[in-house]
Amino acid sequence: MTGTMRVPRSRGAFSGLMLVLLGLWGGLIPFVGPYADFAFSPDEPWHVTDDRLLLSAAPAAATVLGGLIVLAVANRAVAILGAWLAVLGGAWFVVGGPLSVLWNADGVGTPLGGETRQVAEQLSFFTGLGTVIVFFAALALGRFAVVGVREARLAEELAEHDARREEPWEAHPPAGSRPEGVTQPMARPQGRYALRPDQAPPAEPAKSAEPADHRVAGEPGAGRA
Repeated sequence: MTGTMRVPRSRGAFSGLMLVLLGLWGGLIPFVGPYADFAFSPDEPWHVTDDRLLLSAAPAAATVLGGLIVLAVANRAVAILGAWLAVLGGAWFVVGGPLSVLWNADGVGTPLGGETRQVAEQLSFFTGLGTVIVFFAALALGRFAVVGVREARLAEELAEHDARREEPWEAHPPAGSRPEGVTQPMARPQGRYALRPDQAPPAEPAKSAEPADHRVAGEPGAGRA
């Protein structure tokens, strides 16, 4: 199970990169869009309001953080968590504006320009942007939810290696090793270090045979052959 939790970082590289770029777009476009006359009113660069922070900056930060997690981590569970964070950020881009009427928010203003540009601004700032973010986050979720063949094979090899390492030492003793307490006779020196006849260790005296039992006179059975 532990082996299948590891995934190559390339698994979420593309999705993570796209999420980071989309999050940066969603967080910066309300403040830099007026430079290109592509903005919501008021048409002023870097005009900060509570609604812009709540409806644009907050979901953008969640999307960027989720994209960085998907892009950088090699753990399946953590990457899925990052993808879900990006999903929430993208969903807030879509539904945050309509839900803001619940707390009587002033909103982020009205889109500027003609009808075509207003549609483009609405899609680029909120609805379309959030939909694309949810798409790439869902793509990352799908990729991390599937266990590849190579990952499954690697997990099996790691499990076998761990099981072999946890087996008792006596089952697979290392080469050249022997149990404690077992000694071997010392080899006699050879060559120039061999003992001369006059240095040979004295022979151990022969053990005398123990005398046999003798019957004592007066004991039962004495004198019987």
